[in-house]
Amino acid sequence: MVAKKYQSKTGGLNDAGRKKFGVKSPLSSGTSPRRISFAARFAGMKGSMKKPDGSPSRKAMALKKWGFGSVASARNFANKNKKT
Repeated sequence: MVAKKYQSKTGGLNDAGRKKFGVKSPLSSGTSPRRISFAARFAGMKGSMKKPDGSPSRKAMALKKWGFGSVASARNFANKNKKT
């Protein structure tokens, strides 16, 4: 698990976290292999899209950052664009 000091309040990593772990920024559009890979990983991820208090979960925020409104939309995108 990533330390909270590296987590962005809007989902994903903040600039310090991206620098520490050598991760690039999310891509919210297009058919980049990185975006397809993210969609495929998150399409099979278990867990709720909302916390018990009704606020969005980290999973929901990450999907939104990458341009997906739901697990189903990420799954459809991945299936449509992934190579065999």
